[in-house]
Amino acid sequence: MSSIPANLRYAESHEWVLDNGDGSVTIGITDHAQEALGDVVFVELPEVGRTLAVGDEFGVIESVKAASDLYAPVAGEILEVNEALEDSPETVNESPYADGWLMKVRLEDASNLDDLLDAGAYQAVAAAEE
Repeated sequence: MSSIPANLRYAESHEWVLDNGDGSVTIGITDHAQEALGDVVFVELPEVGRTLAVGDEFGVIESVKAASDLYAPVAGEILEVNEALEDSPETVNESPYADGWLMKVRLEDASNLDDLLDAGAYQAVAAAEE
């Protein structure tokens, strides 16, 4: 079974969200998602400064098996992207919840976090796919 940290919120599209406590969040893909993808070989990230709505496509992650679109689990302005993934996309496989984060976003509406799944609910979503 994949690792599903209890301190994060989750989207059904397999992105995780960490509330940074300052009006911003860090976003990445879950352990379950990286396992399903296999060896990640490329990550296309969005432009800093872009504003996203919930559900907007913000990038692509490619593995040796497939390419998958990435979707914004919250609305807001992109503050930072993880540029280290450009040279080391495999970091998403090695450390999906730490070094493999994708972007940081200033929340437009903090209530977006309430619409996301907690660890238990996400575990049910992930288990249904296995």
